[in-house]
Amino acid sequence: MVVQPQIDDATVFIVDDDPSVRDALSLLLRIEGFSPRAFGDAGSFLEALGTRQPACVVLDVNLPDESGLRVLRELSAERAPPPVVVMSGQGDIATVVAAMKFGAVDFLQKPFAASAMADRVRAAVAAYRRTREEHIEGLADFAGRHRLTGRERDVLQQVAQGASNKEAGRRLGISPRTVEVHRARIMDKLGAKNAADLMRIVLSEEKGKRSTALLAAAPV
Repeated sequence: MVVQPQIDDATVFIVDDDPSVRDALSLLLRIEGFSPRAFGDAGSFLEALGTRQPACVVLDVNLPDESGLRVLRELSAERAPPPVVVMSGQGDIATVVAAMKFGAVDFLQKPFAASAMADRVRAAVAAYRRTREEHIEGLADFAGRHRLTGRERDVLQQVAQGASNKEAGRRLGISPRTVEVHRARIMDKLGAKNAADLMRIVLSEEKGKRSTALLAAAPV
C-alpha cells in the first residue's frame, strides 16, 4: 500500500546548499508564522517529501548535487505538487522560463529583499490553502479535491454532469483528447477504479447513482 505524505499547510521547505541562506530564510519564515524545514541537498529534501508535504517550497536552482530544475521536473510529475518559489544567484531568462515550465510559481534573483521573499511565500501558501479548501460547485466536498488543478476541476464538473469527452472539450475550448488525459489524471489522483467509482467519490450517494447511470450512457 502506498502511504500518502501528511499535508501541512504551515510548513515551508527550504532547499539551498548555503547554510547562511538556510538560516536567514528559516528565521524570516518563522517570524512570518510558518514552520520552516531546511535542507542542504536535493536528496534529503525529496526523501522528506515522502512523509510530509509542505505548503510551499523555496528552492535554489543551483544545487551542487542535483540541478534545481531537475528537482522541479520531478516535483511536477507528482499528483499534487506544492507551490515552488525558485531562487538563484545566476538567474537568466532561460532559467526562469524553464523553472516556470516545470511548475515554479515565482522566481527571485539573489540577493533579494527579505520582504520580497516573505510576500512570495505568503501568496503561494494562500493560494495553496484556497485550493485545498475551495468547494467545487455542484460536487460534494470530497476528500482529495485539493489535489486537482483548476483545469482538472473544470473537466470533473463536466464529467459529473454526464458530458462526453467531445461535449466537455467543446464547452471548455479544449480537444476531446485533452479531456481524456485530464479524466485519467483525475481518476489517478482520487484513486478511482472506473467512472462509476469516480462518481461515488465526488458526489453524494443519491446524486452519484443518477450521474453514474448518466455517465455510463454518454458516448465518449
